[in-house]
Amino acid sequence: MTAEELWEQSGLTGEYEAWGFGTDADYLAELVKTGKKTATSSAHILYEIEDEELPKEGEMSIILDSNDEAVCIIKTTKVYVVPFNQVTEDHAAKEGEGDCSLEYWRKVHREFFTEELKEIEKEFEENMLVVCEEFVVL
Repeated sequence: MTAEELWEQSGLTGEYEAWGFGTDADYLAELVKTGKKTATSSAHILYEIEDEELPKEGEMSIILDSNDEAVCIIKTTKVYVVPFNQVTEDHAAKEGEGDCSLEYWRKVHREFFTEELKEIEKEFEENMLVVCEEFVVL
């Protein structure tokens, strides 16, 4: 099902964005759909470089899988920016990946951000700003 079809079926009104997770879109979309993943994070510098606004509370998104098929609709409930090395255990657990520990979160996100930043010729730093977003499945 396409994002447009899911949105139409939902009966919701207003605007939405459709997007998939940067790595293992199918796995992460499934974690969202089942309610295990209720948060995500991204590198703040990418918003600056792309001159894109940060997510906002109340915004709705359609989560896509690796084939751009709609999986579910989420509503953002909280957005905050913190240095990478100050992301909390609570946030790591809400991301729902691996064993949900902060140690696991730091390992996989350090790797992910390092690769992502290479594409824009930047280097990962422990104190780089991270956009933390929490959401609920509608």
